[in-house]
Amino acid sequence: MQFRQQALTKLQSPEELDLPVRLARPQGWLVLSVTVLAMAAASVWAVTGSVTSTVGAPAVLTHGQGSYVLQSPVSGQVTAVLARQGERLAAGSPVLEVRTSEGESVVRSLDAGRVSALAASVGQIISTGADVASVEKVARAGDPLYATVYVPAEKAAAIPAGAPVDLTVQSVPAQEYGVLRGHVKSVDRSVQSARSIGAFLGDAQLGEQLTKEGRPVAVTVRLDTSKSTESGYAWSSAQGPPFRLTSMTPATGSIRLAVRRPVDWLLP
Repeated sequence: MQFRQQALTKLQSPEELDLPVRLARPQGWLVLSVTVLAMAAASVWAVTGSVTSTVGAPAVLTHGQGSYVLQSPVSGQVTAVLARQGERLAAGSPVLEVRTSEGESVVRSLDAGRVSALAASVGQIISTGADVASVEKVARAGDPLYATVYVPAEKAAAIPAGAPVDLTVQSVPAQEYGVLRGHVKSVDRSVQSARSIGAFLGDAQLGEQLTKEGRPVAVTVRLDTSKSTESGYAWSSAQGPPFRLTSMTPATGSIRLAVRRPVDWLLP
């Protein structure tokens, strides 16, 4: 009888229309409003906002044509060193005198440039093909410096010509003088071997070092010039360092890629 009475009571008021409707609490409306506003703001940012990505890689300050390693065409004993490190030579200038089995022979520079390193000394016995000097291909004292950035091959395709570049120069305290400014001049689409890098920089060990993580692509960066700095180049600080830059200085390059809208990543 008890269950029957409960069933009859339920049938008499099946929808419980006499009970008041309970609306959402104020806290619930607040959460919903915040969620809607956040979604709207995210949608606007995805369409109108911008994101800049960068590619970082090791770099070396050089002159545009690079360097070459001078090798001895003869074997024998070095009797005289005729060039000095840092000296600027014309093409065909004498660098060494070597006493061979056939008499005295002179080792001469191949192209005009500056002697960046000498690997031979008086009295040393050298063989044919031995590295005796590294010569940087720079004809005039005022020739500008460039930066060669060795970027991983898989990231090079996204680098456009003219992209801005920030260079942290190893010999310049970045906290005090900032970073060196430049723009991408060209991107070499072929990968570089340790041998080709060593030949360009005139340093085989540096070629090995720059290819430890794989064969990179060389990106040539034109440095921005400035008449108001001692170095002659533009820096993120007003004055830059109080000294001039030299070639073969290591650096780290940060290349800024094209600015993209966040929505571009969602579109095919």
